[in-house]
Amino acid sequence: MEQTVRYGIGEQDFQSLRERDCVYVDKTRYIDTIINSGSKYYFLARPRRFGKSLFLSTLQYFFEGRRELFKGLYIDSRNWDWVKYPVLRIDLNTERYAHPDLLDNVLDNLFRKWEAAYGVVANDNTYSQRFSNIIQAAHEKTGRQVVILVDEYDKPLVGNLNKDENLEHYREKLATLYSNFKSSASHIRLVFLTGVSRFSKLSVFSDLNNLKDITFSNEFADICGITEEELVSDLKDGVKKLAQANKTSVEKAYSDLKKNYDGYRFAEEGSDIYNPWSLLNCLDQSKIDNYWNDTGLPTIIREALQRVDANLEEAFDLYCTSDDLKGLDLLNPNPTALMYQTGYLTIKDFFSETNEYLLSIPNCEVKRGFFNYLLPYYVDCKSVSTNKVVADIIRSFILGNPDAAMKGMQAYFAGINFKLKMDNENNFHNAFYLLTDLIGLNASTEVCTSDGSIDIMIQTSKYIYVIELKYDGKAETAIRQIEEKRYARPYQTDCRKLFKIGVDFSSKTRCIENWIIVEN
Repeated sequence: MEQTVRYGIGEQDFQSLRERDCVYVDKTRYIDTIINSGSKYYFLARPRRFGKSLFLSTLQYFFEGRRELFKGLYIDSRNWDWVKYPVLRIDLNTERYAHPDLLDNVLDNLFRKWEAAYGVVANDNTYSQRFSNIIQAAHEKTGRQVVILVDEYDKPLVGNLNKDENLEHYREKLATLYSNFKSSASHIRLVFLTGVSRFSKLSVFSDLNNLKDITFSNEFADICGITEEELVSDLKDGVKKLAQANKTSVEKAYSDLKKNYDGYRFAEEGSDIYNPWSLLNCLDQSKIDNYWNDTGLPTIIREALQRVDANLEEAFDLYCTSDDLKGLDLLNPNPTALMYQTGYLTIKDFFSETNEYLLSIPNCEVKRGFFNYLLPYYVDCKSVSTNKVVADIIRSFILGNPDAAMKGMQAYFAGINFKLKMDNENNFHNAFYLLTDLIGLNASTEVCTSDGSIDIMIQTSKYIYVIELKYDGKAETAIRQIEEKRYARPYQTDCRKLFKIGVDFSSKTRCIENWIIVEN
């Protein structure tokens, strides 16, 4: 009888995972690195649902001396005394923080429990003073220094980035709370904080100047998430089941997983990382699908993109400096830094000569999810019978009938109620870019050649389409540009048939007005 594999979807408690015999990708080698590094204060930023909470839970049970839970794992083979330390864990991911008093409620509930455990009288002290008293009492009562774990340290801030009145309130309160880490240093064994964002200005860590930030560290690049090696060694049975369920080869299953869930990179020399939430959900359900959903955060990103009138074709494949990524301005969040820190962009390369990162969308899942989210803010597709129109467009491109495909595109645009004014060429390009990509063909935008960049290129197994868009310009002009700039030259030796398409989009009718097709 085949043994059921338990993936523990949504489970963030290390003890529960181990006692229920759920799949656990061993990250305990990082505990060994942390306790032997000589540093006392650690900070790690990663996108949501990447395993930060589980790692904190693993740290918690380790420092509580629960050796039985670590049997067979890396850390069990190391020389450790397995004594029990007092652990204070603060989880700020339990509220949305829509009101200023919600943080007080979270802290008060925690502090009451710890005050009772360590014999501390609360009186009318501030939360900062209460926390300081708890840390000291825990050390004195147990005879061992305190381990402090803070999960989603920035949740009150991220939830209020567009609410100035709440933002400053939470920033001041958190800054005061975290200042205890320095003032109580003699009572502390370890502090480990996690979050989504790494803020620069108005930092809540202004008093903690000895914090070791491992967010961009090569040494800790895969502390969260799943590597290719871990996928093959620890999850191969799930991959085989996925292949069987979808009547495909194991090789194809690995390829599909990589295309959809791999591609994250968190350090200059780091390897590619799979999104653990999506990967495990996929293996659990034996189905390639969109599983990653970062509730609330896309709204902030969309507002930031629209505020700076960003070109979406350029926003998802760009260069930036390390300073751009390593600090997020609370009062005016940069869209690039925001998209990186929330997982919608990731590192693809690093150029030490210029200290620049190349950023791009990690994988197909993120691209589909984010584009589907953005599209309704540019266009209203409710009036369009999308399924049939899109199917006709795809079929026409595959069969080598570009005229029929363009008629389908024209019908698509004709049925769209644009929410943004089309007197802005950037808005048209954004809408066209989103719609083209979501068609689901192998479509690329702004493809660079030696003489310029192709607006859109679509490739199928038998055909290549080079498309130039003109906003209130003639289709003839678009074709002439393709010819003069020799956009098709890189594909002359390709055995596939090539079509050049010039497209005229009218701002007046807000539709594709005309097109010209030239066969190569």
